[in-house]
Amino acid sequence: MKTVILCGGRGTRLNQLGLAVPKALVSIGGKPLIWHLMRLYTSFGFDEFVLCLGYLQDQIRSFFGGDRALTADEFVDIDLDGLRCGVRLVDTGMDTNTGGRLKAIERLCGEDDSFFVTYGDGLSNIDLKKLLEFHNDHGKTATLTAIHPVSNFGILEMRDDSSVASFKEKPVLDDWINGGFFVFHRDIFRLLNENSVLEQAPLASLAKTSELMAYKHTGFWKCMDTHKDNVELNQLWESHAPWKVW
Repeated sequence: MKTVILCGGRGTRLNQLGLAVPKALVSIGGKPLIWHLMRLYTSFGFDEFVLCLGYLQDQIRSFFGGDRALTADEFVDIDLDGLRCGVRLVDTGMDTNTGGRLKAIERLCGEDDSFFVTYGDGLSNIDLKKLLEFHNDHGKTATLTAIHPVSNFGILEMRDDSSVASFKEKPVLDDWINGGFFVFHRDIFRLLNENSVLEQAPLASLAKTSELMAYKHTGFWKCMDTHKDNVELNQLWESHAPWKVW
């Protein structure tokens, strides 16, 4: 079963770091983020990857190819610091949207009816086998992982006279958001074209027809969107690294 990783975007909110290095290669504990993400999947036995490349893709090719220049769509076996898997590196365009990148690798998803898709900038301790089991049980076209976000700000609780009763420092919110870690049936490709934004019309269409299900994950999840996020993930790696399930 294939795992598709969307790692072609620009890390614009990472400041200078995002200009020099693709998000997928930003270091966490001395290893690129994508190494951690792929280790998560291989720890559950899912070791066939298709990487959708774009911005600064030559750096990602060099990471996986070492001294050997990898050609377009080339498949390579990896044995790298405990990461053992097969990887196909695909140029899906410099500024292609998420749905367009996914459409571009349709021919590479093999004969399996379903496949994983994830963003190349998020880490979690999600149980991928339970996610797949949930997807197979409901029989719908798509599953996304729903997570409770952490507020970017502290929350004030106030009394009727406007005095502050308490202050909660960046609490976990009750709402659910899309945390990625998708499973799709091949039917998803019927909804995609080269300009599609996966999170807009395709997912909205699936939701409208009750073909989109949410797997609720209440464990660890964090997206590396900013430099501050990178600092926090490195601090977690030094302490207990909750996504390290291998």
